[in-house]
Amino acid sequence: MTQGPVHLEVSVSYALPRAGLPSSVSFRKWVAAALHGRIREADLAVRIVDTKEGRALNRHYRGKDYATNVLSFPAEMAEGVKMPKGFKMPLLGDLVICAPVVAREAREQKKKLAAHYAHLTVHGALHLLGWNHEDDREAEAMEQLEREILAELGIDDPYAFEE
Repeated sequence: MTQGPVHLEVSVSYALPRAGLPSSVSFRKWVAAALHGRIREADLAVRIVDTKEGRALNRHYRGKDYATNVLSFPAEMAEGVKMPKGFKMPLLGDLVICAPVVAREAREQKKKLAAHYAHLTVHGALHLLGWNHEDDREAEAMEQLEREILAELGIDDPYAFEE
């Protein structure tokens, strides 16, 4: 296991009014917690979107015609691509979080909105690092790691509502 990120660049953009949404500082804190001890340098973007954009992205990239809570787009660099001067790797990728879906899920699951955003940010960041939940074993390992990261942030088990 490595030390926490030596250098962490997190760009946060909002494609809808920011009222009621977590601040960019919160998203950076949650990403840092997810990456702590797992990667030394990271550059990633977090974009908060509405249902229309979330649905379009999910349909285009995953073939699913609905807006989902979080999409993770790991950075892929084609061989031989030259990056601009001053650009440093590792470019980790992008997270797209659909605000209306997150708000609806938080209400339905009786979770604090900020805690649900934190969970989905951590979940998405772990996907960027290569974590998945394709089978039960992978899912349990990823969920346990999410619980540990969120506990360090003082956030309750996000899966407790299911039990």
